[in-house]
Parts: sequence; structure tokens; C-alpha cells
Amino acid sequence: MKALVNPHKCLVSGHYLNYYREGQGETILLVHGITTYSFLWSDLFYSLKKDYDVIAVDLLGCGQSDKPIDVDYSIKNQAKLLKEFLDVLNISKIHLVGHDVGGGIAQIFTVRYPKAVITSTFINSVAYDFWPVQPVIAMRTPVIRQLAMAALDLGMFKLIVQRGVFYKDRITLELMNYFYKPIHDKTGRKAFLHFASCLNNRNLLEISDELTKIKIPVLIIYGSADNYLPSVTCEKLHAEIPGSKLVIIPDGGHFIQFDVPGELFRIIQMFIKNREYA
Repeated sequence: MKALVNPHKCLVSGHYLNYYREGQGETILLVHGITTYSFLWSDLFYSLKKDYDVIAVDLLGCGQSDKPIDVDYSIKNQAKLLKEFLDVLNISKIHLVGHDVGGGIAQIFTVRYPKAVITSTFINSVAYDFWPVQPVIAMRTPVIRQLAMAALDLGMFKLIVQRGVFYKDRITLELMNYFYKPIHDKTGRKAFLHFASCLNNRNLLEISDELTKIKIPVLIIYGSADNYLPSVTCEKLHAEIPGSKLVIIPDGGHFIQFDVPGELFRIIQMFIKNREYA
């Protein structure tokens, strides 16, 4: 995996968001979920930058972005911050790609700011009230948060990653170090747990009716080896978003970016170019 280099900082609502940007053409914004940050997109980032202006951002509280714990990290607020981020960069139109919780952020962004979105792609995304899974719900409980604070270590994260990747040989020490880097210190751990405690599926239930009115092209990708999110999530999104396209990848786990990076690139590139897929 080739590391993302040359980070940039953007001041948004008094806090700095870290991001990587390369290439020319229409802008593609890549939005990660919880437990990850911009490194998740490395392979896709370098493949897409040949034809597009590609941005991989660290959400507030994640990666190398600021980590205040007195700010709302809910997906509703993260979507709002991303719009402000794009405004600061003077970007008016994007192809939006979101994974996991980032897919939920992308759904909110799409219905709230439709004029800013050319296409939307949701990859192994949360949706409706099919989430958060129980460990995330537990993070709202102060006692559990304190226990998790003490238990967050490389071994715990390796178990999370192993469960989320189909091809286990892709889980190298280098990959695990990327996953673990933002939470190796107390500040990063607090931010991670704060993010988890802010997650609320009501944010997506609030927009469920609006999803049925989306008029832009939408692609839904699901790795059917996902051990974290059920297939009903993507199936319902596909059924309710008019004209949406659904691609099922059998050998894709939750962190599908590491399982089938080439196939993911091919599908997304074809969709963005032709509003189709194959």
C-alpha cells in the first residue's frame, strides 16, 4: 500500500481538517468511516488521480485532523463540516464516495446539498436503523467508554480488522500500524470513543423519505463477506433510491478497499464516467 503524502490543512468552524489532494478534473471526495481515516483510500486515491481531482479527508476527530471532544461528531454534523470544507476550498461540485459511517455522512450530504453532488457512491454503508452495532451503542455508556479507553490496543484493533477483511493475508504489520496510528495516544483514543458515542441512527432515519427523492446517479457497493453490516442495508437503499445501481462483490469484506482495490476502482471509475457499471 502506497502511503498518502503531502497533507494539507483546512480551517473549518475553528478546527483543522487534514486532507490529501492530487490530480486534475472533476473532484472526487472520499469519506471514510469509524475506525479508519484517509489511509483507507490509498489505492483508490492513486488510481483515480490520473483522471480526477481526488480528495481524501480525515473527518473531525480522526486521522491527523483536530480532535476536540467538546464538539459534536455526529454524522449529521460531519456532513455539515464537509460542506463548509468544500466551500473553503471553493469547490462547488463533487463526486461523493463514502464508506461505512462515511456512507451515512454521504447520504445526509446528498439530500441536504443536492446541487453540490454529481454522483454518490455508498460502499458497505450504514443506513436507516440497521446500525450502530452493539459495541458502538455501548460506547455511549460512560463506564464502558472508560473500559474501552484502557483496552484500546493494537491487539484489539487487529481483531476488528481481521473480522472486516476477507483476504486475511492482506493484514500486514504495516496495515495494522496505519489503523492504530491515530489512537496510539490518549488524545486519539478519547476522540475515537467520542465519535462512537455521538453516533445515532436517528440521523439517517430523519432522511429516509428524502432518499426516495434523490435525482442524481447513485451507486451502492456491498462486499457480501461483510461481518459488520447486513446485506439488507444495501438492498433497502437500492430499493428506495430511484434509479440506483447495486453491485455485490462476493470476496469483499467490510474493509473492501483492501480486499479488491482494483475491482473497486474499475466499478467506481466506470460509474463516474458513464453513470453505469459493469
